[in-house]
Amino acid sequence: MTSPRKHYHVVAAVIEVDGKVLCMQRGTTRYSYTSHLWEFPGGKIEPGETPQQALHRELLEEMDLDVEVRELLATVTHDYPDFTITLAAYRCTAPTRHFLMREHAAFCWLPWNELPSLDWCAADARLIEQFP
Repeated sequence: MTSPRKHYHVVAAVIEVDGKVLCMQRGTTRYSYTSHLWEFPGGKIEPGETPQQALHRELLEEMDLDVEVRELLATVTHDYPDFTITLAAYRCTAPTRHFLMREHAAFCWLPWNELPSLDWCAADARLIEQFP
């Protein structure tokens, strides 16, 4: 008998400054299907947190970036081989383009129309397809 598949609730920040969106590249992860791919910064929602609180906390922890979480842009549920995530992307504003890169391998700022040019994690790619 197999154990039930883990399901994570995750939030992502779509941070736009001067018409460009922040894209973060993951380093090596425990799963080959997410290693070195691109994603929007964010993380898991902890018990007792709202999605907005989780996103604010994650960006402070991972990037030392204090963002204002705005409206929900899109939500997707995606089945990876080892787990499922429900990923909610929120538009965020930041007072600066400067941050610390504590958990990622690289970053870039791209205009909205160039986002599909990167090799995204599957769930993030599905988000991009839904952006208004």
